[in-house]
Amino acid sequence: MSTEQQPLVNRVAQSGLITLKLEDDYPQEEFYTFDLADYLFKGLILKEKDFREALKQHTWTQYQDGILLVYCSTDAIIPVWAYMLVAAYATPVTKSVFQGQKEAYLVQHYSRIIDNIDTNPYIDARLVIKGCSDLPVPLSAYVDLTEKLRPVARSIMFGEPCSTVPIYKRPRKKV
Repeated sequence: MSTEQQPLVNRVAQSGLITLKLEDDYPQEEFYTFDLADYLFKGLILKEKDFREALKQHTWTQYQDGILLVYCSTDAIIPVWAYMLVAAYATPVTKSVFQGQKEAYLVQHYSRIIDNIDTNPYIDARLVIKGCSDLPVPLSAYVDLTEKLRPVARSIMFGEPCSTVPIYKRPRKKV
């Protein structure tokens, strides 16, 4: 037996796995909320004249370069034009105005990103879609990414390169 130590080999690095991290595409902008419930008369209806005046007086610069989420936290029926007015005022200062809550925004955000992925770099690749995100990546993003890459990838795994769960493996062609 040799007493010489063999150099450590990083087999994960040599495996040819490509790791995809959905959290890398998490929005960097600040999220802000605009609740229309705060503008309801007696908590029930939106008075157009009062609402327009309140929007004129509102400090829109507080949302500078952020993502403004516009919603109503009550069961009041809000006319479509109310959301449009908020968007008209907010658009010059925000990066984005979205009707809905943060979770819905993130689903749409990741859907757009995944739709635009060029799959050519992943043809016949062995992919690991990283899990255990520190950021709230929606479940739908993992499903959408799997659907997008399955037709081209050799294999798709979930988790960390050192500990993965197999998701898909292309069958070998019989010769």
